[in-house]
Amino acid sequence: MQRIVLKVHPRDNVIVALQDLKKGQQVEFDGNTYTLVDDIPAKHKFFTNDMQEGDAIIMYGVLVGKTQEFVPAGGRMTTVNTKHAADPFEYRPYHYQWIPPDVSKFKNRTFNGYHRPDGKVGTANYWLFMPTVFCENRNLDVIREALHNELGYAVTSKYKSYTHYLVEAYKKGENIADIDLSVSQADKGKDRLFKNIDGIKFLNHQGGCGGTRQDAGILSRLLAAYADHPNVAGVTILSLGCQHLQTKQLLEDIRLRNPGFSKPLLVFEQQQSKSEEQLISTAIRKTFEGLIGINKIEREPAPLSALTVGVKCGGSDGFSGISANPAVGYTSDLLAALGGKVLLAEFPELCGAEQQLIDRTIDEAAARKFIHLMTTYNDQAVNAGSGFFANPSPGNIKDGLITDAIKSTGAAKKGGTSPVVDVLDYTEPATKPGLNLVCTPGNDVEATTGKAASGATLILFTTGLGTPTGNPVCPTIKIATNSSLAKRMSDIIDINTGGIIDGEKTIEEMGEEILEYCIRAASGEVIPKAVQLNQDDFIPWKRGVSL
Repeated sequence: MQRIVLKVHPRDNVIVALQDLKKGQQVEFDGNTYTLVDDIPAKHKFFTNDMQEGDAIIMYGVLVGKTQEFVPAGGRMTTVNTKHAADPFEYRPYHYQWIPPDVSKFKNRTFNGYHRPDGKVGTANYWLFMPTVFCENRNLDVIREALHNELGYAVTSKYKSYTHYLVEAYKKGENIADIDLSVSQADKGKDRLFKNIDGIKFLNHQGGCGGTRQDAGILSRLLAAYADHPNVAGVTILSLGCQHLQTKQLLEDIRLRNPGFSKPLLVFEQQQSKSEEQLISTAIRKTFEGLIGINKIEREPAPLSALTVGVKCGGSDGFSGISANPAVGYTSDLLAALGGKVLLAEFPELCGAEQQLIDRTIDEAAARKFIHLMTTYNDQAVNAGSGFFANPSPGNIKDGLITDAIKSTGAAKKGGTSPVVDVLDYTEPATKPGLNLVCTPGNDVEATTGKAASGATLILFTTGLGTPTGNPVCPTIKIATNSSLAKRMSDIIDINTGGIIDGEKTIEEMGEEILEYCIRAASGEVIPKAVQLNQDDFIPWKRGVSL
C-alpha cells in the first residue's frame, strides 16, 4: 500500500504529505487520525496538534521554527504562521558512537582511474585552461571554440546544424514556426581525436583585478587547487601582465599546495606577445603538444578508498530531506567505512544541524573551527541586513521548505552519520579519510566550485526542482528526489530516488545503487548528464555574503 504521509522523526510535531491532500480529509498515521483543516500539497507539512503563538516546531527531531499565530491540528505550515528558529550550539565533550554500515559487497571493489605521480587518483583526465584575470576570457573563448570543435569535445554541433536549417528555411521563404530540432537531422559532431582525454576545460571568471588584493589572493589559491586537482593532467595559463593576480603568485601557490607538482604547465602573457594572433596560435600549438603527451595516460584499477566525493543539493524541495539526501547520506557512510573521503559543504545550509555535527566531530580544534566559521559567516550576513534564515529560495519555499532550519537539517542528511574527521576552510585540501566539512556558500555553483577545490573527484548533486549545473573538472551526478522530476527532466537527471517516496525502495537500497553508479562514473563506463552537456559552471567565492 502506497504511503500518503510520513513523520520523519518520532519527536516531530509535523507530518509531511507525500501526495496532495484535501481539506477535510482524514489521515491515519501511526495509530492516530488527523483531520486536515487546509489543503496540504505534496511536500508540505501539517501540524499534529494545536499550536499556540511562539510554540516550537520540531522536524528531524530538532527545532526548525516557531509558530507566529495559533494554528489548529491539521493546519498547513506556511511562511505566514511559521518563522525560522534553531537551537544554539556549542562545543561540549561528547563521545560519539558510530556503527558503520555493512560494506562487505564493496570491500574488494575497484574503479579504473588515472593515477597521478603524487599518489592521487583521478576519475577523469582533463587539460585545463585558466586566466589569471578576466581580461583573458575572450582569448579563452576563442581557443575553446577552436579546440572543442576540431578535437570533438563540442556539444553545440546539433544546435549549429539546427540554426543553419532555420536560416536556409527562412531564405526559401518557408514557415519556421513548426520546425523542431529533429527535423534538422543535426549531426553528432566529430569523433574525439584523443581517446584518453575526457575533455579540455576552461575556467573563465570575473576576478584577478579591480577588486581587493585579498580577492586576488583567494582566487590564486582557488586556481592553484584546480591546477593540482587529480582529474587535471595539464594546465595552460593565460595572463595579461598588469593585473593584481600575477602569474608569479599563482605559480607559488601551486608549489605551496603541492611541492612535488609535476604536471605539464604552460604560461602565456599577452603583454609580452607580439600580437593576439601569436599568443593564441602559440597557446594552441603548445597545448596540442601537451595533449599528445597526456593522451598516453590510461585508466588503471584503484581502491574505492581513493575516491573523494562531494555531496551537494540544489533546487531542493520538500522531499530532498527524506529521499535523495538520506540516500546520498548512506552512500557517504559506505564510502567513509571504505576509507574514502566525503565532502559536505554549504555552511548556510547546516543551520539547525550544527550541534549534531559538532558532537560528531572527532577533534576539539576542528569542532571549534567549525563553530568559528559558522558564526563568523552568519555574522557577516546579519551585518549586511540578512542572515542564514534568508537562505531558502522562492522555489524552495513553494515546494515545502518553509524555514532555513528545515532546509538545512534535510540538507545535512547528505553527510550520513559517520564521524566528522576534519573541518576545512575555503580551498583547503581534504587529506583525511571520512567525512569532511568544507566552508562554502549554499549557492550551487560557488559550492561545487569549492568542493572541487578541496579535492572532490565526483560530486553527488541532489535536486527536487531540477538544476542544470556541473563543474569543469569534477563529474557531477544529478539525483532526483522524486519520479515526476526524473521523467520531466530526464536529459539532466542521472539517478531517481523517487522510489523511496513511492515506497518501492529503501534508503539503504538507493544508497548502494548510488555507490554502484559512482564506481561506473569514476571508471568512465558511464558519463553523467552534466558532463555530456558540458555544464562547466565555475564561480569563485570572494568571501562576501553569499547564501
